[in-house]
Amino acid sequence: MAGHSQFKNIMHRKGRQDAQKSKLFGKLAREITVAAKLGTPDPAMNPRLRAAVIAARQENMPKDNIERAIKKALGSDGENYDEIRYEGYGPGGVAVIVEALTDNRNRAASDIRSFFTKSGGNLGETGSVSFMFDRTGVIEYDRSVASDDAVLDAAIEAGADDVVSGEGGHEIYASTEGYRDVAKALEAKFGEPRKAALIWKPQNTVAVDDETGEKLLKLMDLLNEHDDVQNVYANFEVSDALMAKMGG
Repeated sequence: MAGHSQFKNIMHRKGRQDAQKSKLFGKLAREITVAAKLGTPDPAMNPRLRAAVIAARQENMPKDNIERAIKKALGSDGENYDEIRYEGYGPGGVAVIVEALTDNRNRAASDIRSFFTKSGGNLGETGSVSFMFDRTGVIEYDRSVASDDAVLDAAIEAGADDVVSGEGGHEIYASTEGYRDVAKALEAKFGEPRKAALIWKPQNTVAVDDETGEKLLKLMDLLNEHDDVQNVYANFEVSDALMAKMGG
């Protein structure tokens, strides 16, 4: 039940990438609408919607915006979004997974392919890199909610698979099947988490030199800034010096 958080520095660098709140709120609203449309509009009964609402609250998205996004799912005239997963290789042969919600599949595919190509990578078929990742649930809490031991004990009791505690907080991992129950049990004990979602976690990460790392981080930025892209995952690590230089 222990481990090193191998991919914290390559998931999003959210602070800088999502400086444009309106763009971020648009992405969050899109996920809320899709989640509500696919399941029930009640976050208590819909794990995906619950995760989307938690994400929105963490970014201080106004309550009215959240409710409007849920109501949009109930209307018959709302946009329909396709969920698409793109997989490919970035510079240095690094594996990259991109999750998108789009109302124009051709535009999304064309744009994302061009980002990979311009960066020196290439877009592959679905399944071409996902075998190097585990689909898993993650529940995150701030460091201040409880001690490492208290979180570990609660996670074991709830049925979690792994816990990583560090300066950045506590990350609890659970199987896709058990994730909802683990999240509920932890929320009853520690309150609402700062994040609860299904993610793609790399099985192993590769350290890249600063030149390759800079190209990869620029690719991550391009992808994350695209309106249709919801999440980007990759299996590389870069030096702290490069993260500082790139403003991560």
